[in-house]
Amino acid sequence: MLLLLIKYLYNLFNSNIPTVFSYASTRMMLASITSLIITIFLGPFVIRKLYTLKIGQKIRTKETCPLLAELHEKKKDTPTMGGILILFSMLISLFLWMDLTNIFTLILLVTTLWLGLIGALDDYLKLKHKNSKGMPSKLKFLLQLVFSVFIALYLLWPSTDKFTKKEFPKRVLAKENISNVNTKTIKTFQSLKPVNLTAKEYFTRIYIPFYKKPIIFKNFLIIFIFILMVFVITGTSNAVNLADGLDGLAAGSLVMVASVLALFAFLSNHIQMAKYLNIIYVEHSGEIAIYLFAMVGACLGFLWYNSFPAQIFMGDTGSLALGGIIGVSAILLRREFLLAIVGGIFVAEALSVIIQVLSYRYRNKKRVFLCSPLHHHFEYKGWPESKVVIRFWIIGLLLALIAVASLKFQ
Repeated sequence: MLLLLIKYLYNLFNSNIPTVFSYASTRMMLASITSLIITIFLGPFVIRKLYTLKIGQKIRTKETCPLLAELHEKKKDTPTMGGILILFSMLISLFLWMDLTNIFTLILLVTTLWLGLIGALDDYLKLKHKNSKGMPSKLKFLLQLVFSVFIALYLLWPSTDKFTKKEFPKRVLAKENISNVNTKTIKTFQSLKPVNLTAKEYFTRIYIPFYKKPIIFKNFLIIFIFILMVFVITGTSNAVNLADGLDGLAAGSLVMVASVLALFAFLSNHIQMAKYLNIIYVEHSGEIAIYLFAMVGACLGFLWYNSFPAQIFMGDTGSLALGGIIGVSAILLRREFLLAIVGGIFVAEALSVIIQVLSYRYRNKKRVFLCSPLHHHFEYKGWPESKVVIRFWIIGLLLALIAVASLKFQ
């Protein structure tokens, strides 16, 4: 919105727009600072309001998990639905610093609103009906699935260019470097030729970390891309939700995941850097980086109050939306497999629940883990909560470094 206002004022007075506001790097920093400040300053007000409304966190009962109920007894009645604070600050940053006419901006906006509303409705039902588990899990999953299918169909539809003439022009969505056949006699750098890709060509490619060439899917094989997109959005949204069980665990892990994806989005938006690193150049991907940096700032601000001992929890309102945002961002950047690396903590949390459920059902009620998700398993082994969180953060940082290293080791 500020960009539109600045353009209007400078056109009105026949002046040039300050170049600094056109840089994605500048707007990334401003978006991060904006969401961080808003989250920290509004935090006390939101916490008091949630306390007044008696929107408290529920813990597992002694019948289902006696040790966990004892360990987390102090968390009872701590305000939840703190995701409202995170998403509000991110949306303010979006309206202030992002290009509101860009398709990436609109997709991320819809993602935030749709998944945030699902989470908020789930949290509200838990509040309204004290003994309720919230929205039926099947209905919640269906609503997530509907959104994921919509995004996948929109991106893969044969006439995508027709619906997004300004943002996905036929002349170029992305520019990819490919090598000539006679690479033995010509230096690699000199043999690179830029190839313009349309939206359809771009979204039918998959880029694997540590591997230069994309995997291209054609004809009926595009169905695999469709399934992958749906799986990534829905799976990431639920994986972050599962990880939101200890003070600061989900928020801290999201900071590292969002930072890495933002770095890839920023480099992909810079044609010289993209050429130097031999990665695909994506028009306007800087807008994705801006929003991801807004998420980083909001999550850091939220950690101010969510770190041990937590004064507030994000709840489904935050976890479902934030997970969906990083999933959608990875799809827009064609970095789904990179997300699997940098988001390894979320992958492990989700797998631990799946393995536990399958083992209990098909192995005569035998459990693989002492308790799931995975972070509770280590609590059962006697690790203090703060130690579990910090060690998970360290692993998350290591995975983030490995993901960044893939830029050069390919």
